[in-house]
Amino acid sequence: MIRSVRRITRVAGLRSLGRRYPRRSNKRKPKYNYESMAEYQSSDKILPPDSRTVKKKKPWRALISYWILGLCNNYGYVVMLTAASDIIGESEGSKSKERNCTYMSTGAILLADIIPSLVVKLLAPFFPFFVNVRVAICILCSSAGFLLVAFSQSITMSLLGVVATSFCSGLGEVTYLQYSSFFDKNVVSTWSSGTGGAGVIGALSYSLLQQLGFKTTLLVMLIVPGIMAVTFYIILPTPEVQDDTDVQNNVNAEEIKNPKEALKKKFKQVPSLLKYMIPFGLVYFLEYFINQGTFELINFDNTFLKPSDQYRWLQVLYQVGVFFSRSSVNFFHIRYIWVMSVLQAVNVVIFTTEVIYYYMPSFWIIAVLTLWEGLLGGAAYVNTFYRISTEVKEEHKQFSMAITSFADSIGITLAGVVAIYAHNAICSLPMPLRAS
Repeated sequence: MIRSVRRITRVAGLRSLGRRYPRRSNKRKPKYNYESMAEYQSSDKILPPDSRTVKKKKPWRALISYWILGLCNNYGYVVMLTAASDIIGESEGSKSKERNCTYMSTGAILLADIIPSLVVKLLAPFFPFFVNVRVAICILCSSAGFLLVAFSQSITMSLLGVVATSFCSGLGEVTYLQYSSFFDKNVVSTWSSGTGGAGVIGALSYSLLQQLGFKTTLLVMLIVPGIMAVTFYIILPTPEVQDDTDVQNNVNAEEIKNPKEALKKKFKQVPSLLKYMIPFGLVYFLEYFINQGTFELINFDNTFLKPSDQYRWLQVLYQVGVFFSRSSVNFFHIRYIWVMSVLQAVNVVIFTTEVIYYYMPSFWIIAVLTLWEGLLGGAAYVNTFYRISTEVKEEHKQFSMAITSFADSIGITLAGVVAIYAHNAICSLPMPLRAS
């Protein structure tokens, strides 16, 4: 009887202890939060806070910084493409006798705006990652590009300015995408949204500031490299010490310690990335063929916009589509990038036949198709890099991000070459009658 009473007392005591513990925990929270006993017993969880930093749930500074960096990095590139028609118009290119166009296509500006970027994106991933030096070079090249084009006295000097801007854009993209491996994966989506925003803001600001004059417009835009410097060196936080950051630091240290071995590993990794690169590059080849091979040839008389204004505002609408789709990855993901390649090919057929036969009755139909074209291109970009950020192993992520950015550049470069020949061939065709 006494034993049973003691047993009941002991059980009651344990139960009361169990009831009291949650009330005590509300007043004084435990130092660590553990999801399981195994997690508690791991040496990583027992380490003091000084030896590791827990990842922040809301890395707002990094997310906002990457949006601004994406905006600043692509801004100059977009401005040069939007100004392509004006740059070509100031040169002494031969005019077509059949149509209102010159034989120097805006594809020439596209090549100057992409080939340096292509070379940088091809080579930079194979070199050690010195992020501060790279960003400083980007800022200087961006400033030089605006100055050279603003004070240009010849088409050669203008093209040199475009080349400097292209170098900045290419080096910046490959650098910031590599550096994103040190931060929360969502910086990829804010970066993509920022590059889309660069399209809208760049094309729109150039079109609106044209009233101030070509030179003044470009000098005002020198504020953009300054914003990039402030964002990277001041606003962007230092990467936190965490498991994936340690992996990235080890990767960089290994590149410096054993460069030959690191280079071999990178070359072996390329074939596994082709599933991302091929459809991604194809989408960009098709859309830039449309932009630089057909936009300049679109000419509607039944609208309040002049032909040169039509080109600029089509660029704006394209960039609006890019912005919205590049900002969409946090709402929905598209796994099959090849679908967008097929849909973009349909757009190529529509735009090419339009500039040959002039069968569209209204400029606004072309405007809607241009918006759709931008949506496809932006979706291909953001979903490709988002897939890499979630599917590729941590130790391969830096290189994967960097080398995949080469795919869109090779697609754009090929588009620029093909666009020049296609543009000149269509320029030589007789002018058709516009459908009413």
